Amino acid sequence: MSLYAIGDLHLHFQSRVKAPGQQGGVWKNHEAVFLRQCRDMIGPADTLALLGDHSWGRNLEECEKDLEFIAALPGRKILLRGNHDMFWDAKKTGKLNEIYAGRLFFLQNNYAPYRDWALVGTKGYTFEGPFYLDGRGRIKGWDEEAKERADALVDREAQRLDQSIEAARRDGYTQFIVLLHYPPTSIMERKSVFTRMAERIGASQVVYAHCHGSARFSDSLQGVYKGVRYRLVSGDYLSWRPEKLLD
Repeated sequence: MSLYAIGDLHLHFQSRVKAPGQQGGVWKNHEAVFLRQCRDMIGPADTLALLGDHSWGRNLEECEKDLEFIAALPGRKILLRGNHDMFWDAKKTGKLNEIYAGRLFFLQNNYAPYRDWALVGTKGYTFEGPFYLDGRGRIKGWDEEAKERADALVDREAQRLDQSIEAARRDGYTQFIVLLHYPPTSIMERKSVFTRMAERIGASQVVYAHCHGSARFSDSLQGVYKGVRYRLVSGDYLSWRPEKLLD
């Protein structure tokens, strides 16, 4: 019985949408590569957390084949919202859990138990630009108005993470793993409301995705920082091999 995680499958079995940067290299036939590695690694008693950007579909109808692909993977599947998951209205998470009961669990303002741990999480948000550059092309500063809008989104997501944590606490959980789609910190930062929340609750791990391409893999924290282990699990970063979080 093990816990695995990966993010950013960006499936498109129905939708024709596909980002230009996701058509070659590690993205070539990535669905088949991912499926093969899941079948090699994950057993029926294991749990797989999928950290957002599941489908390019614009609504649930356009995502049906993508979600069926995920549902057919081995083990128990827990899904987190990503910024491209247009099919998932946060206010209608309960409806999704009704539709896919026993096959998929949608994590939003709730939690998922894993042995003695509570898997808590939300999409999160980080500020990614626009930036001002100096004469050498190095980041010098950022647009304050855009930063204020991003801060408002961060506050909303922090409230949603708090609801997830409190739901687990009401059921007696004291050990936590935090799941995010966005990185826990913005570029140029080493701390945020999300890192402070993880430290406050004594989370053993913070796991996130969203970062694509080698130039972005170092956007946020990795390794142990202030007693919390930070892991990036974007699919292309892992070459589509799910990361084991716990045995």
